[in-house]
Amino acid sequence: MVPEAPLNRTERGREPAGEGWFVLNAREAKWLDGHFGAYTRFESDDARFKRLGFNLAVLEPGQPACYYHAEAEQEDFLVLSGECLVLIEGQERSLRQWDFVHCPDGTEHVFVGAGDGPCALLAVGTRTDGDVVYPRSELALRHGAGVERETNTGREAYADIPPDIAVAYRDGWLPEGP
Repeated sequence: MVPEAPLNRTERGREPAGEGWFVLNAREAKWLDGHFGAYTRFESDDARFKRLGFNLAVLEPGQPACYYHAEAEQEDFLVLSGECLVLIEGQERSLRQWDFVHCPDGTEHVFVGAGDGPCALLAVGTRTDGDVVYPRSELALRHGAGVERETNTGREAYADIPPDIAVAYRDGWLPEGP
């Protein structure tokens, strides 16, 4: 039998305190906020997901989710609310609520907030061994979502970006529910 993981309550929200199953509302989870938007992973240092990563991100208009990149593993994305752009394989596509984006292994991509308010985006991906490339892309650079020089390390790509700050959920990040 798989045990239930305890949830620790912090000033910034709740997070799992160990291995096991749990239920956690996104508005009650611990969030991180920084240069690339606000997000929660539903994880903690004590409870990392081994096979799948889940991120719930909130992007403001014009704000990229990260730098343009390609991973050796599949990633999938669902726009939950608002609008954004996906820069994918050198193309730019507008997305709106309920649009789904599938990125097979090696697909170059990044998301950028659009419209007149926040965009909530669910990201799901298989865990990678770190095999990522950040290619130079003129399209991504025009959106503030690219690197000047191609690299295979996140440490190099994000060297000038300040670390994210743990925060509590802020009203308005996610759409109101029923």
